[in-house]
Amino acid sequence: MSRSIDYGNLMHDAMRGLIRKVLMDVAERGLPGNHHFFITFDTAHPDAELADWLSDRYPGEMTVVMQHWYDNLEVTDEGFSVTLNFGDAPEPLYIPYDAIRTFVDPSVEFGLRFEQQESSAASKAEPQEKEPRPLVHEDELEVAEEDDNHDAEIVSLDSYRK
Repeated sequence: MSRSIDYGNLMHDAMRGLIRKVLMDVAERGLPGNHHFFITFDTAHPDAELADWLSDRYPGEMTVVMQHWYDNLEVTDEGFSVTLNFGDAPEPLYIPYDAIRTFVDPSVEFGLRFEQQESSAASKAEPQEKEPRPLVHEDELEVAEEDDNHDAEIVSLDSYRK
């Protein structure tokens, strides 16, 4: 029986650990400078806790913003709870790290995106490639090098809000 290193899950664990450390620092000291977070999470995750009206309004995923007003930020090894303001109505949320799909701090152009995990049955049914594929194909390398000379593109996050 051969075993392999599951780099995908190891990377996701490391990224969730980074989010936990950042949120622990914010819970202790507050948000420094212009830092703020856009956190998109799976509202149907079995351990996510949010008001019924929020889960009804956002049945698949929801993006919350931690910036000017948030309260009761508590960080654990499995997730975090925070009270956020929704139209002058404070609502407590509990977001497990496993439910997070994206974590973005636009003030420093930092972001993490978690790929959706396939079911174990589906991944076992697909044959695994024996040879690693290159991350960038040779024909794409010239384009990638040309793109390095351009300034960063500014994208309005309002277009992604529901």
